[in-house]
Amino acid sequence: MLNEWDEFRAYTEFPVYTSSGKTDYSFLGRFTFDMLLKFEGFARILTVLARGFMWKDTEADPDRARNALFAWCSVPDNKEINADWQFGTAFPELHDAFPDLVNEDGVGWLCRHVRNLCRYVEDHPKTVSKRAREHCAVLSSGFEEAWREKVVKMQVPLFAPTTRGAWIIRFDDILADAMELGPLRNRDFDLPDETTEKLLERLPEKLPFQAAETLLKYYAANHSDSTDWVVLPVTNFDAYFGNTNFSRKWLALIPESILTRESSFGVCRYRIAPDLLEGIKDRFAGSE
Repeated sequence: MLNEWDEFRAYTEFPVYTSSGKTDYSFLGRFTFDMLLKFEGFARILTVLARGFMWKDTEADPDRARNALFAWCSVPDNKEINADWQFGTAFPELHDAFPDLVNEDGVGWLCRHVRNLCRYVEDHPKTVSKRAREHCAVLSSGFEEAWREKVVKMQVPLFAPTTRGAWIIRFDDILADAMELGPLRNRDFDLPDETTEKLLERLPEKLPFQAAETLLKYYAANHSDSTDWVVLPVTNFDAYFGNTNFSRKWLALIPESILTRESSFGVCRYRIAPDLLEGIKDRFAGSE
């Protein structure tokens, strides 16, 4: 969650489709089934992609970033586009510019990833869980149709009279966020020994140190002077840790001596106990 280039590579390079047992979901890559079934966490994914492709050189190139998003999201559609106002969802013409993101048939990276992981689950029923097989059955029958609807909605202008609020992610918003956030960075850093000791003293049982440490460092790297709160992308943290333990178990265990958390309208935000921030606000790495 701190090395944004690692996150970018996780969305542009296919994982090794394998698992060591029924509790191993590494074949999903940096996704969870909730993300693929409910389309959660995609605002961050698309923003990371846009930032990664926008700055090929020193100058920002929004058109290149937009085309990269089209390529990554591309999903074949047999429907013929008959009018200028209709939005297509397949972009095979972008294959030459982004061969790793879309193939010649207009199947984008995300759709290929879902096809790959579902094929792996189908071919290895004894090494994956029953739940994984059930989820992949749903994805195989309905993912691309549902994603096609999302891709259309992401192209609708913000103030179009027919705009509905059910899917609020739009390419224009993603590109604006990418421009504001700037190029991807590696913002990881080492905690001071004193901070590590404080964190360990307050760590409850069954809460991995890595979870609390990552939350602390993520807060320090993303905190601004305008507010004490930082938005917590819970679903993306789940994907980072490779399971849903973060959202379903670990967050509830964290005491207020470490962080305070609030949720409203589906957005989770948090702030770290002030004494844990002493001496680390200026320590995170801003290197590329």
